[in-house]
Amino acid sequence: MKGALSWPFVRLYVLTLLYFSANAILNVIIPLKGESLGATNTTIGIIMGAYLFTTMLLRPWAGLIIQKWGPIQVLRTILAVNGLALLLYTITGLGGYFVARMLQGVCTAFFSMALQLGIVDALPEKDRSQGISMYSLCASMPGIIGPLLALSIWQTGDMHVFTIVMIILAILTGSVGYTAKLDKQEVVTSEGQTKQGAEMLNSFSQLVKNPHLLKCSVLMLTSSLVFGAVTTFIPLYAAQMDSGNAAIYLMIQAGTVVAVRFFLRKKIPSDGKWHSNFVMLMMLILAVAAQLVSFSAIGGVMFFYAGAGLMGIAQALLYPTLTTYLTFVLPQENRNVLVGLFIATADLGVSLGGVVMGPIADLFSYSIMYMICAMLALSMLLFSYEPGQRFVRSR
Repeated sequence: MKGALSWPFVRLYVLTLLYFSANAILNVIIPLKGESLGATNTTIGIIMGAYLFTTMLLRPWAGLIIQKWGPIQVLRTILAVNGLALLLYTITGLGGYFVARMLQGVCTAFFSMALQLGIVDALPEKDRSQGISMYSLCASMPGIIGPLLALSIWQTGDMHVFTIVMIILAILTGSVGYTAKLDKQEVVTSEGQTKQGAEMLNSFSQLVKNPHLLKCSVLMLTSSLVFGAVTTFIPLYAAQMDSGNAAIYLMIQAGTVVAVRFFLRKKIPSDGKWHSNFVMLMMLILAVAAQLVSFSAIGGVMFFYAGAGLMGIAQALLYPTLTTYLTFVLPQENRNVLVGLFIATADLGVSLGGVVMGPIADLFSYSIMYMICAMLALSMLLFSYEPGQRFVRSR
């Protein structure tokens, strides 16, 4: 196999799969555990949101630190911290969960930046979208089995099983990570990167000044808010429905993400052009998916699971499409930092999905909350439109 499916990259994809397996379980266990302890949706949303909110804050700086200390040393350090976070879940309550989520957020900021930027810079332009899609695919694959395993653990009523699973995942992830190799040439070492530290604050202004970055960031922020609301509250929403099953919903969504990212990875635009129709279609699918989930409180589980499939399609295609586009159009000298800022908006959106939508669910209902998500996605249709097809290669 060559390109994005060659062995050095497959090894990184396996590490990615193991790293995100714990989170697929925790995304179900934490809301259920919180509800059993009497926590409100607002509290649960804050705990869940702490993970990617922390990631968002650290993401733009991760590239610089990785460049200074080297990817292997940073990777080994964060895997040790990640193991500590997983152990915290087994010995603490909601307060400890909050701290553990923040520790995981720190780890994810460095882990994902090292791997994604390494993939981008190691692959030729025509293979970039495939590499990013495969990374995202392996980050999503745990979502197929993880929710079912989490519900099985929860239904046993024996949290010792949860403890054993977390310890096993911590050991496996650490072992694979400590033996993996990431060649220096897989990380950006372009001239001028050493100057990025002094220019970091100036780079934040590009979120507004750079029209490509602004458009992609707003779209990703809005979309991720919807994804975050699903991740955080589906386990609780499904419990209120007749025949609703959160594990089945999350498995359908994750399975769709995996299938679409694999079989359609070559169809994701990788030419530096803004494909308005493609992006608008993704936002429309996202809006319909959220509305189906909202309506399922009345219409039943068929709408619920149909929404899961459409949500998976939007999630599978939107992120790699926008990320690949930015790798072409952003200036080469500070591309790492700007891509980091873009990914940070995705983290912020997922975090807001719990933090902002939690109070709305408390005040109204889960159904109303998902209807608002659908309206937000629908509002992005006009924002996505751009007449003509532009090609702007990074300089």
